[in-house]
Amino acid sequence: MKDHYGRTIDYMRISITDRCNLQCRYCMPHKIPHLPKEHLLTYEEIQFICQIAADIGITKLKITGGEPLVRSGCPQLIGKLKTIPEITQVTMTTNGINLEQHLHELKENGLDAVNISLDTLNPQVYQQITGKDQLPKVQNAIIQSIKAGLPVKLNTVLQTGINENEWPQLIKLTQQYPIDIRFIEMMPIGYGKQYSPVSNTQLLQQIQAMYPELQKEQSIHGNGPAVYYKIPEAKGSIGFISAIHGKFCQTCNRLRLSAHGSLKPCLCYEDQVDLIEPLRTCKGKQREYQIKEKILQAINQKPKEHHFTQSAQITETKPMVQIGG
Repeated sequence: MKDHYGRTIDYMRISITDRCNLQCRYCMPHKIPHLPKEHLLTYEEIQFICQIAADIGITKLKITGGEPLVRSGCPQLIGKLKTIPEITQVTMTTNGINLEQHLHELKENGLDAVNISLDTLNPQVYQQITGKDQLPKVQNAIIQSIKAGLPVKLNTVLQTGINENEWPQLIKLTQQYPIDIRFIEMMPIGYGKQYSPVSNTQLLQQIQAMYPELQKEQSIHGNGPAVYYKIPEAKGSIGFISAIHGKFCQTCNRLRLSAHGSLKPCLCYEDQVDLIEPLRTCKGKQREYQIKEKILQAINQKPKEHHFTQSAQITETKPMVQIGG
């Protein structure tokens, strides 16, 4: 399915909960009211939406939150989504805390890959960023995921004055393990507006100064907009997702489905398309038709580009945990 700008929309990120077992400073630093259970999409509703989305061209799904593994039955949902014939890939983003205990179930249900959030290798800084002392648990989950044969990517957000100088230790992980680490520029959404992003342009220059032999990769590493580089002989790669200093809107291929049933065309803007009303009031073929029309509406509403560098044009006000990571 193509949007008005000729972009192929084939990827949907699905938030299954607005709850999390961390309190990251740029996402959910304070406890916020959570959605009542009855306001969340049921797993059956998510599967129904994904089947309709697959019929019109969505082939890849990412399960997110909040933290998806705090919701009971997450591995089984993945298994159900994997049964949709048109879906070629189901992956997940997690903070890693509950990952090891669910690893066997996730593998059994066909999870294709996992992204794990990791902003630091320093236990004190980890607690400062997340509010919890859980770094060893996350590190062990990374090792166990690799041993289980799951492709692993690490998502890192550098913050000025907090962890901006930790990248040398983090990129060394790609020399030790077959993982990708992606540096994601802080986006001015929700609590992220309070922080100055560390420029990936400057970060790349620093890495190139340390590793002059760094090589740009042409191969594709998944569904996102990351640009990848590799230290020769390293087992993994270094990626850059640069929403501020490397706008990638011309290749945007995604929609976001929130835990409460809204489709979001772009993170920058508050625009969304509600699926809950037709999902819960329509029946049979009318239900299928209405959901299909709503998904097509969201695709047609995708803007040409975001304007994260122009604060007056950013209309989204919700924290990321309520949007979906």
